[in-house]
Amino acid sequence: MVTAQSTSELGAAIGRYVAELERENASPHTIRNYASDLAQLLEYFSPPGASPPPLDAIKAPVLREWLTNLFDRGLDAISIRRKLAAVRSLFQFLVRERTLEINVARQLRTPRAPKRVPQVPTAEQTNALVEGVAAELSGESRFERPHPERDLLLFELLYGCGLRASELVGLDLDDFDPRERWIRVRGKGRKERQVPYGAKAAAALEKYLAVRSAQPAEKALLLGQRGARLAARRAQEIVKFYSRMISGDASLHPHSLRHAFATHLLQDGADLRAIQELLGHARLATTQKYTQVSLADLMSVYDKAHPKARK
Repeated sequence: MVTAQSTSELGAAIGRYVAELERENASPHTIRNYASDLAQLLEYFSPPGASPPPLDAIKAPVLREWLTNLFDRGLDAISIRRKLAAVRSLFQFLVRERTLEINVARQLRTPRAPKRVPQVPTAEQTNALVEGVAAELSGESRFERPHPERDLLLFELLYGCGLRASELVGLDLDDFDPRERWIRVRGKGRKERQVPYGAKAAAALEKYLAVRSAQPAEKALLLGQRGARLAARRAQEIVKFYSRMISGDASLHPHSLRHAFATHLLQDGADLRAIQELLGHARLATTQKYTQVSLADLMSVYDKAHPKARK
């Protein structure tokens, strides 16, 4: 059904921008979130019985009112930052295609996000979880999973290499150099990096490839039930299943293992710059949050063990 929203300048611009994201092969996660955020923007500027204003009438003061509305609705700073990023990207696209002269959304101040120390399982907890997954292959199965070899490789790559879930499921067979034990990883913004993998991941890879069943043309490494590329959401479900069954903690997700990878490297003396390269962070400040985790751990040990900390 054709609506006033869909035929408005703003609605048409959003449609063109989302199509541009798809042509640029942006991640499905980015496309889905940006499309949802911009649809909400269109809804805000489409009050009952009225059409959105022309694009050149949407100035910074109008957008500040939209931001204020987001705060009034009780959204947290992280959500608002993402929505603002989507709007800025939309207006930047409109500048590139010369529909607008300037990106007025850049005049808005970005809300400051609270500094959160990520919750990270200890090395003992993480290793117990991975060993519990490995037990599926050693005749000690408790869960009767259909693809235990794939599941073990999934955990070895998430924890052993610090991959994001999207990077993991995006791996192809030819991304692996088994001789040098390097993986070509495609990260955010289609940036590629080389990540080493260890002996346990190599052994898990060998076991999985021995049972991997796929059409000859299928290049994806990890496969789902129907023999197609495993979805990121399915990878999250696999992590949650094993975490709940082995450790009783259903809150664990793939990024928890990425946090664990970085934190445990730092605790064992790895250089922060090296960890930045392994994680594919564009900014060192993003990696430095793991130093906060280590400091928190040190303070906990101090409080428990040092006599001067006791009251």
